[in-house]
This record gives sequence, C-alpha cells and structure tokens, in this order.
Amino acid sequence: MNASENAGEAVRRRRNGSARRIGFTGRMMLPGIIPLAALTVLPFLTIVVMSFSDVRLLGGMSLDFAGLKNWGRFFTDPDMGWFWLRTAVYFALTLGLEMVLGVVLALCLWRLVRGRNLVLSLLLLPMFVAPVIVGLLGRFLTDPTFGLYTWLLERVGYEGDLLGGTFTAFAAVVAMDVWEWTPLIALITLAGLSAVPPTLREAAALDGAGRWQTLRHIVLPSISNVLLVALLIRAMDAIRYFDIIWVTTNGGPANATKIVPVRLYETAFRFFDFGYAAVVGLAMLFASIVVARMFVRMLDTKGLAR
Repeated sequence: MNASENAGEAVRRRRNGSARRIGFTGRMMLPGIIPLAALTVLPFLTIVVMSFSDVRLLGGMSLDFAGLKNWGRFFTDPDMGWFWLRTAVYFALTLGLEMVLGVVLALCLWRLVRGRNLVLSLLLLPMFVAPVIVGLLGRFLTDPTFGLYTWLLERVGYEGDLLGGTFTAFAAVVAMDVWEWTPLIALITLAGLSAVPPTLREAAALDGAGRWQTLRHIVLPSISNVLLVALLIRAMDAIRYFDIIWVTTNGGPANATKIVPVRLYETAFRFFDFGYAAVVGLAMLFASIVVARMFVRMLDTKGLAR
C-alpha cells in the first residue's frame, strides 16, 4: 500500500470515527443546532467585543477599542456595589418567600380531597399574567389616592405612600414578584408530592410517626430534588428580573429598588453607554452561571448520596 492509499485510509478512519461520535441523533439535530448556536454565540461574542470598546452610534454604529476602561469603571463604580447588594437581598427574599409559601400551598392542596382542581386553577392564575400587567396592577392597587391596598392600610393606621417610601417600595415589589411566581413553586412541588409512594407514609404511620415527623423525615426528603429544580428555575429568572420594578418604581425612590437589571437597562437604553452596559451584562451572566452551577452541584450531590 502506497503513501496516498495510507493517507486515504487515515481520512476514512477519521470520518468514520467522527460519525460514530456524533451518531445518528446528532446528525439529525445539526440543522437545528447550527442556527441556534449562531444565534447564541454571535451575540455573545459581540457583547464581549463591546465590553472592550467605546460604542458610537452617530453616523452608524462603530466600535473604538478602549482596552480595560469599561471593566475598570465597573470595579471602581461606587454605586455598583449597592446595586449588587440590593439585587442579592431581592433575590434572597423573593426566592425564600416563594419557596416557603409554594411548599405550604402545595402541602395544603395535596391534603385537599374535594375541589383540588378548582382551587389549583384559581391558584395558578397569577402565573399566567404578564409581569408588566402585574406591575401595572400593583401600581394601581397601591396608588395613594384610590388604591385598594392603600385604603386597607389606612384602616389600620398607615397613611404613607407605599411606592414612595424606600423600605415600603422595596417590600411592595418583592410582594408583587412573590404573588406572581409562588404558584409555579406550588405546582412543581405538588407534582413531586404526587409521586411520593403512599407506602412510605403508611409505614411511617405504623411506626408511630406523627404528621410533622412524616413530613420532615419522609415527605420532604423524597421531594428534595424536585424542590432544588424549582429553586433553580426561579433563581435563573429572579437574578435578572426587571419588568415589575421598572413599571412600578423605575428603580426609585432614591434608587431604593434599583437592582442590577434595572441599572443595565438604564445604562444601555437611557444613556446609550453600550460598552459599560456590556460589562454589566457579562457580570450578570457570570453570576447566573455561578448560581446555576451551585444548584446543579447540589443536585449531583444528592443524586450520589442516594
């Protein structure tokens, strides 16, 4: 066998090896994966380039290399630390309240014998409302002149403007987020509870375990992976949440509700500082990846423990 035949045989082997690695399913998915990768990778690379550039819009978009100027500004911005801290507090409050309330509602529905489907349908209604509509509805209900919640609070002695105070405005937007997305946690948790084998609860009852002991040692450990998945789903959304805050308070009063996504929107589309906005967006992406990896590692750890 001469050199050309050896080379041809090597090429065929490489092709066969790559074909085996991709497989039939991979080849069938390629027509959809390639456009999806282009729609994902190209914008990401553009944002990376913008983060090292001064973006000019006059006379057409142009990128002037600026080195690490935007990144240095990000790490020296005195207000950015407060925005991240406020985002962390908002993230912790919304996720914590939604998980607790969602699990409680799911347990109540799980125990409900009659009318469960009707109650579940009513419970899920807020989840199907657009966040912008939730924000508009919340602003209407908390209006200091004719808002229903304002009227109810006046009956118990509170006469301030809910969206006008720094603390009350932050609490109000957190409550609106919790009202909208607690049903999602309840739905996911209820699906997990429905998969708990009744024999486990029966065995616990025969051993003399009470309801609280059964819940703590049997039911909740059985659905822990489901709860982690629900937490992961909401965490990825909560870390970039924007709609309700922008519609209700615009980040005010006095930046009391201005979290990082709101700051990103202002930087990009109010001040047209796209280079710095690209840096903030990449920082949010990095934070999302860190949070996602943390929850995935927790899921992997629990899977190995079982």
